[in-house]
Amino acid sequence: MITTTEINQWTDVFSTSTGTIYQSDAERCWYVDFAGKVAKFDYRCLLKLRKSVYHIDIEHALLNTTKDPDVEIIFICACDHCYVLSLLQIIALKELLEGTFVMLELNHILHDRLCSIPV
Repeated sequence: MITTTEINQWTDVFSTSTGTIYQSDAERCWYVDFAGKVAKFDYRCLLKLRKSVYHIDIEHALLNTTKDPDVEIIFICACDHCYVLSLLQIIALKELLEGTFVMLELNHILHDRLCSIPV
């Protein structure tokens, strides 16, 4: 179980109304707070999660007129977590992951620019 003290030690990378992704420098990992659970991911698994979510054809699922259930199961090899999400949750998770990776890239760009300034 994740405690409030642990969450206070994490850095908020990106948040939406449906979830938050935190970075833990001490543990060198990310925590995804989404769909009622907090899941721990290393960077490799976070990339796999993003790839799995981006691979889902949301437009096809929305236009599909069959009586298939409107849920997707996201299971990532080498990770301990599985998500069973509705289409709206998938859209929300995709937004959360997109924002997170934009913030990580922005942080990387800023770090490179600031470190390259001659003293």
